[in-house]
Amino acid sequence: MDSVTDKKNLFISSCISLIVTALSFGLRAGFIESWKADFALTNEQTGWITGTAFYGFTLAMIFGGPLCDVIGLKRIIYIAFTGHLAGIVLTIFANDFWTLYISTLFIGIANGMVEASCNPLIATIYSGEKTKMLNRFHMWFPGGIVIGGLLGYFLGQMGISWRMQMLVMLLPTMAYGAMFFRLQFPVTERVASGVSTGDMFKACLSPLFIFMILCMFITASTELGTGQLISTLLGGTGVSPMLVLVFINGIMMVGRTYAGEFVHKVSPAGMLLFSAVFSTIGLFGLSFATGYATFGAALIFAIGVCFFWPTMLSFVAEYLPKTGALGLSLMGGAGMLSVSFVLPVLGSLLDNQSGADTLRGFALLPAALILLFAGLFVYSKKLTPSSHA
Repeated sequence: MDSVTDKKNLFISSCISLIVTALSFGLRAGFIESWKADFALTNEQTGWITGTAFYGFTLAMIFGGPLCDVIGLKRIIYIAFTGHLAGIVLTIFANDFWTLYISTLFIGIANGMVEASCNPLIATIYSGEKTKMLNRFHMWFPGGIVIGGLLGYFLGQMGISWRMQMLVMLLPTMAYGAMFFRLQFPVTERVASGVSTGDMFKACLSPLFIFMILCMFITASTELGTGQLISTLLGGTGVSPMLVLVFINGIMMVGRTYAGEFVHKVSPAGMLLFSAVFSTIGLFGLSFATGYATFGAALIFAIGVCFFWPTMLSFVAEYLPKTGALGLSLMGGAGMLSVSFVLPVLGSLLDNQSGADTLRGFALLPAALILLFAGLFVYSKKLTPSSHA
């Protein structure tokens, strides 16, 4: 096996699969109003449809993590590819609530299986550069949302139907499927190092891992919860909320690309503390900003949240390696599950407050992270990467 070539091809294929995941958020989010009109759906029904993607993702992460070591990373990718293909085709030919619901479930499961397999894959093939390469991998989630958002906007302006827009997702899906199927996959780092399944489960019950799970709920809520309700939260700023969302994800894409430059200067815990500070300032800024000043506050917010998700994963991969693929999957699953919890809370706040007031209240979440990650930064000085579990 040519390790350099295979590493590169495995990484590129992983990035394309994550683009498909992001496109499912960026494109399908723009179809809601069309689905309501075409199929006479209520807001509650569309809520069930969109929420299914998060539950499907979470379940796939939780069950896909331990299966990575049992059936292998490549078979998990087979499941992801099959789910994406089935979900896309079923969406194109959807004719009622249930076909949309099931298609969204398939895509949600597929998205979760991509994360369940690709996170430990990248942590394994780049064992000495986990933070850098996991950030570079996860740059394609905001990157894919930018691509999907812009595609949806321009294709919609051209009068292209949502069914035809879904065909766009088939191209990268077939591409990553064809690339992955011809490649050889390594065993996970946990298996290669001889850590038993029992030790893996024991490591996932350690106080430090449980602490990281709890923090993942807050970091993911700060990043993804805001994005899901961006139109309502920024409705009174006088600028297009969707353009602000594209701007934020564009900044996140650039930040994750160059995360390796930061990690050489600060530790993963230091990056998380930095992110918490900037996220808090950014959310407070967005709550007061109007007009083009909104983009300035959005820049600060984007700089903060861009490192959250991948650096949380890389911290676990580096400092809690015995948790293996299960640990990474539980982290990702907790992150997505948190969004399903926080969205009703945000909705309730918006029912009783303005978007600005809601943003100021929501900023308390990353503000709490400043204290938590400051403690983690001090504690991590006592730990040795890739040996503590």
